[in-house]
Amino acid sequence: MARAYLYSDLLEADRREAEIALTTLLDDASPLVRRSLAEAFASATDAPRHIIVALASDQSDIASLVLGRSPLLSDAELIDCAAVGDAFAQSAIALRPNLSGAVAAALAEVGAREALISLAVNAGADLPEFSMRRMIERFGDDGEMREALLSRPFLPPTLRSDLVTATANALSAFVTSRDWLSGERAERATREAREKATIIIAADTAANSHNGPLALARHLRKCGQLTAGLVLRSLLSGHGALFEAALAELSGMPVARVAGHVRAFRQSGFAALYAKAGLPAGLLPAFRAALEAQREVGAPMADGAEAALSRTMIERVLTAVAGLNSAEIGQLTAVLHRFEAEAAREEARRMAAHMTRRLEPVAPPATIEIDFEALEAEILEAA
Repeated sequence: MARAYLYSDLLEADRREAEIALTTLLDDASPLVRRSLAEAFASATDAPRHIIVALASDQSDIASLVLGRSPLLSDAELIDCAAVGDAFAQSAIALRPNLSGAVAAALAEVGAREALISLAVNAGADLPEFSMRRMIERFGDDGEMREALLSRPFLPPTLRSDLVTATANALSAFVTSRDWLSGERAERATREAREKATIIIAADTAANSHNGPLALARHLRKCGQLTAGLVLRSLLSGHGALFEAALAELSGMPVARVAGHVRAFRQSGFAALYAKAGLPAGLLPAFRAALEAQREVGAPMADGAEAALSRTMIERVLTAVAGLNSAEIGQLTAVLHRFEAEAAREEARRMAAHMTRRLEPVAPPATIEIDFEALEAEILEAA
């Protein structure tokens, strides 16, 4: 009857009677009847609208047919169905082609985990940035959710940074809950890996967007992650764009003026910029030494490369601050020695990989071993 209603050349009176008969089937006790009705009308543009609306509020296996396909349902109706539907019905809405931003935003607020994973993998959905951030806030500890969001093309760098943070937090909580690492060791490992991941994101952003590093620096400051340690790491990794963007964000000066002062880092203008940015006064010689080393030895990192620290630059900075005496310099020296050890390990790994790349892979040990490198690899994968 539904097919006859859609495709037969009925008289107006017969068409009206068929519509009444089809409407009565909405009250049929058998879900198979209503499902057949939904299958026939799901994609039709000439279906009776009131029948489509009724079927959209039916049990989820029936409602999902029209929720996922019917062109007759408005955004307001889809939002209403998402608010009262279960995960199955919400997933059908989330997978609609050309899903509007309004419906996607509503799903991000009320949708179940499964529905939001479906929404994230729907390349045709208009998914606003604030909605993706809301999805991270709600389900950032879920690995499938993070993977689904990372699969979206042209993901903004600020969201990539949020996903890195969510990955770091989830891994830290996981290993500490099982006593595989102490809270302090896990926190340090995830923080340092998150900083490396941030530099990777900044490098990719600088290569694809002129204003990207500044937007990322602004976001990092808002999240409390734009620290002196991150700024120094970015400089020692040869990533000048993030360093300049951080100074611009912290000082409130335009990036072009900041870049000019950075080029003349030996002069008083750079010292004034540094002070205006609110960075620790005792660390100014370290930053100047890093800029001097970068000028002499060149940047160790090209855009899009790994966030590799330069041992040469670190050694130059250690030499420059060796004769200074303050609490800040003592803390800086400890950080620089950690950086130096990290850079040495990275060099050793690259050398070992080069020497053994043609060998058969070694079987992993049977026991579980969690260390800094394992956590770092997981976090860098998100970047």
